[in-house]
Amino acid sequence: MGASAGTSTDREVGGAVAVQEARQCGADQDGGGCPHCEGSGHRRAVAAFLARRDELATGHGVPAALAHSPVASRQWVSDELAQSARTVTARGREAGAARHGRVHRATLAAVWGAVLALLLGQALTAVGTGWTGTRTAALGAALLPALALTAAARLHRDRGGVLAPLVGEDRRLSTSRTVAACWLLLCVFAVLQLSLRLAGGAPGVDLGLRRGAGLLVVFALVSGVAVTARLIVSLRIAARRLQKVPADRPRPADLLCDDDGHACLTDVQYVLVSAALLLLSAVRLARTPDRLPELPWALVLLLAVSAAGYLAGKCAEGGRPKVFSVVRAREAGDLDAPIRTGDDIEIRGSGFVPPGAAGPDPLTRLVVRIGPVHAHVPLVPVPGGFANPTDTALTVPLPADVEPGRVEVSVVTAAGVETNRVTIDVVD
Repeated sequence: MGASAGTSTDREVGGAVAVQEARQCGADQDGGGCPHCEGSGHRRAVAAFLARRDELATGHGVPAALAHSPVASRQWVSDELAQSARTVTARGREAGAARHGRVHRATLAAVWGAVLALLLGQALTAVGTGWTGTRTAALGAALLPALALTAAARLHRDRGGVLAPLVGEDRRLSTSRTVAACWLLLCVFAVLQLSLRLAGGAPGVDLGLRRGAGLLVVFALVSGVAVTARLIVSLRIAARRLQKVPADRPRPADLLCDDDGHACLTDVQYVLVSAALLLLSAVRLARTPDRLPELPWALVLLLAVSAAGYLAGKCAEGGRPKVFSVVRAREAGDLDAPIRTGDDIEIRGSGFVPPGAAGPDPLTRLVVRIGPVHAHVPLVPVPGGFANPTDTALTVPLPADVEPGRVEVSVVTAAGVETNRVTIDVVD
């Protein structure tokens, strides 16, 4: 009863979303150029997949000719869900170009919105005191990077515009790159402001290294963290110590979460400490625009400790998938017996579903290597998710092509990493 209600709800939600989006962009759809059409198609495909999954989980929709064979019906359900998952993935790719265009426009609006906010702030604070050369220098120091970012965003508009350098190879926003980019913008703004004041002949401009040493060390530190984090991830992937499954698209939550979308303490503390020091530096630069902002060495050390924790988290995350044991899957009422061809085997271990691979399409890429045969793991739906496969156990039928005798079994995850091999005995 609950699963049927959930299926009906998913269908109603999918239909309501489609109707609402069709009303919002009906005129554009007639012309075939609506930027929301691809996104709405993807959302409808997701809603249809959820409804189909929950429907099959209750046993409805399975052909009557297959109902007498649990193995055949399970394989049919798995193939049906796999095909639906591929449809969802295809719709997601179609929505990618439109999504990048929206991100490109949104980021440019944010950049020029910040310049406009600075202009309004300068104009409001100039009431009574008049416009000064410092205000002109600050506005010019904001305009020059904004123009450069606009030009760069136009060149990379198909990859997200301004955000393109901040997206990693796994299509997620990189925390270390974003922090380094924020400090880079602050440093560029400070140097440009001092340069424009010097060009305007302003007296008392201090470019001494003593005051800016803390800022220089911080920028070197966060830049080094960005490079080191990328190196750590690359080396651990190459050593098969870390599994990386590409995301559908970058999200703001990537800055604070792991690949599974759960809040990550090491990322959160690094972002918070960096943001606090960045705000302090900006305030000091606003109060003393004639010199680089001076950062206390105690706060520089605090950021160094935070960065060390962030890199330690990068070294500790993930792990290689492992198979602990392989046993014959036993149904209720079955007698204990050795493994024979056609039996279901249950593989127990860890890391079979890496972070970010819990979606239906990555699950369809999970393969069990049984001797010379590669068997795809069937998807077994339950209301709200899948009973098979899971991160610690998966069940797969022993193919008929497997010869009796001693056979090695291993698992190949969606990230392409193969586990250790466990030997089992298959009897005739």
